[in-house]
Amino acid sequence: MTSSIDPVDLARALIACPSITPARGEVFDVLAAALTANGFEVHRWVMGEAPDGPTENMVAIRGSGAPHFGFAGHLDVVPPGDGWDSDPFDPIVENGVMTGRGANDMKSAIAAFASAAAAMPQDKGTLSLLITGDEEGYATYGTPRIIDWLNERDIRPDMILIGEPTSVDRLGDTIKIGRRGSVNMWIDVPGTQGHVAYPHRADNPIPKLARVVDALEALHLDNGTDAFPPSNLELTAVSTPTQASNVIPASATAQLNIRFNNLQRGADLVRMVEDIAEREAPGSTVRARISGEAFLTPPGDLYDVVVSAIRDEMGIEPELSTSGGTSDGRFLIQLCPVVDFGLPNASMHKVGEHARVEDIHALSRIYRRILEKVFGAL
Repeated sequence: MTSSIDPVDLARALIACPSITPARGEVFDVLAAALTANGFEVHRWVMGEAPDGPTENMVAIRGSGAPHFGFAGHLDVVPPGDGWDSDPFDPIVENGVMTGRGANDMKSAIAAFASAAAAMPQDKGTLSLLITGDEEGYATYGTPRIIDWLNERDIRPDMILIGEPTSVDRLGDTIKIGRRGSVNMWIDVPGTQGHVAYPHRADNPIPKLARVVDALEALHLDNGTDAFPPSNLELTAVSTPTQASNVIPASATAQLNIRFNNLQRGADLVRMVEDIAEREAPGSTVRARISGEAFLTPPGDLYDVVVSAIRDEMGIEPELSTSGGTSDGRFLIQLCPVVDFGLPNASMHKVGEHARVEDIHALSRIYRRILEKVFGAL
């Protein structure tokens, strides 16, 4: 069966829809039209309020019974930033390269999968696309709400592939089989504002915060595992509410992020930082936002079909990695085994984000091989 969706044409149409996170509307219209024309039943809903919403989600399903293969992705993008040579939402193809915000992360992968799915017979089991408009943000109304929707209807894929750009030097060289967890924290140390010439009438919070920072810098969280590197704490900002040179500030704040492996849990790390802050700067408070826990998909059928499809199409053996940032796999692992695999990621989030046209076509062929192996439609 010949695909009725050209992945590059669909990618261009998706990129042409400005969909800065959280996204909804036109970009979902474009994808829904392509999927509906190829036999998918498309479910869409918008939920949430600013600042984390409103967010649109989509579940598109075709077929019935086992096996059930799910593809997950996001149509939202990060803001384009300044310095583009062309309109970031007017995609151009030049010298075999497509440029536009979302070309790499990850509208091209969604288009590649839609093209592969359209080429598959419709009587081989269940195929679904789980598409959110809030992956680049806090995901408050994104993939966790898709999981709620699936659970309410007792729908559960057997395996899920997320089309994040995971390849490094060439398409197919890296699959993400797990991801580190991530937690952001803000430590607020109170003081009493005053004139620097009269320090006895003030209470400077900065030396107290400095003691907290020193204690955090001295931490050794763990040595890592066979699958994960050591957990890592990075201080990312220190601030006070006043910048005047002759004022002792009323408070001081440190911001930090911990990327952690599966030896740690987010809540435990928050309590650890709270204990250190209280010990070194009594009266301080810690605000935290856990983006997701670390997860690891154990070896199994999903590994086998993705690795063999890459091997057959590209002639290389992919590395199985847990490096890099988080993905919505941190949520979807609740349902079934999950891996991430997609385009080379060197230009993701950058000015001039782009993808090679041939890589998009090759990615669609790899996705089709995966589906053929899962559904036995060789």
